[in-house]
Amino acid sequence: MDAELVSLIGKVQKAAERSRHLRIRGGGTKDFYGQVLHGEMLDTRSLAGIVSYEPSELVVTVRAGTRMKELEAALAEKGQCLPFDPPQFGVSGTVGGMVAAGLSGPARASVGSLRDYVLGVQMVNGKGELLTFGGQVMKNVAGYDVSRLMAGSMGTLGVIVQVSLKVLSASPAEATLMFELSETSARQQLNRWGGQPLPLNASCWIDGRLMVRLRGARAAVDAARKTMGGQVFERDVSRQWALLRDLGLPFFRVDRGEALWRVSVPDTATPLNLGPTVMEWHGAQRWIKLPLQEASRVREAAARVGGHATLFRGGDGRIPVFTPLTGPLARISRALKHEFDPAGIFGAGRMFSDF
Repeated sequence: MDAELVSLIGKVQKAAERSRHLRIRGGGTKDFYGQVLHGEMLDTRSLAGIVSYEPSELVVTVRAGTRMKELEAALAEKGQCLPFDPPQFGVSGTVGGMVAAGLSGPARASVGSLRDYVLGVQMVNGKGELLTFGGQVMKNVAGYDVSRLMAGSMGTLGVIVQVSLKVLSASPAEATLMFELSETSARQQLNRWGGQPLPLNASCWIDGRLMVRLRGARAAVDAARKTMGGQVFERDVSRQWALLRDLGLPFFRVDRGEALWRVSVPDTATPLNLGPTVMEWHGAQRWIKLPLQEASRVREAAARVGGHATLFRGGDGRIPVFTPLTGPLARISRALKHEFDPAGIFGAGRMFSDF
């Protein structure tokens, strides 16, 4: 066990003994996400570096404080990637923060979420114990493992110190098509395409335009372009998808008193008609801007179609960021929290994301 890890474990043990809150932080790029943060800073950036990477096995093991840019560069050298498009929000974002936040980018609807790519995790719980879950192979016969529970746990269960991730080869061909469609027509068209053997990778409807990204074999992408029609979008296309991934488009800026809501719904759900909207994930994710006081209206509308809403930006600390859990899920989350962090030193002010 190296000195950096020994030091971190010692800090956690002292905090537990004194019932002192700790605030886990890597690059700080996601500090805006979640409830108001409290506690003494616990910096994970000293836990950095790629532990092992075997491209032929499609698995990489990396320490939590490693910058995302470093990991992605190492994968790109071997023609591989993290296919779920993890949002960056800045150059200092870390692997641990990526897993703890549990966020996936535009390709999530086609390739799966971050959680689907977590194979194993090493973490320090609220008692200062170093625990290992999962492994470094794609087939986990143990079933649903604690390692995947860490994805989206927002630092409420413990400190992620190392993670093993499944990676995939980068697609040999890509194209982006653009269509002039209403929100309803775009959703219906995406549902029709979803039932066809097309290499759909990502989609975004904004300002009356639907953008669809195709990825796959060259022959498959070329055939889909002919089948689907539309206009081929080529101008600065990679940057546009990166801006969408990192919420850098003008739509995502919020003024004083405004809130940006991330609404997760079935992809067949009709328009919510709440306010300015961006639609992603082939209709399953809707970004909506409304005054902050409209929180109950957003959550009620999402619940009516079988979804839920997250206050992503613009909160004031008084309105819960995540839709409160109820029933069995609430009891399970409390039990898990007590088991991993009995002294309650982690995640003061945080809540579980929707795991």
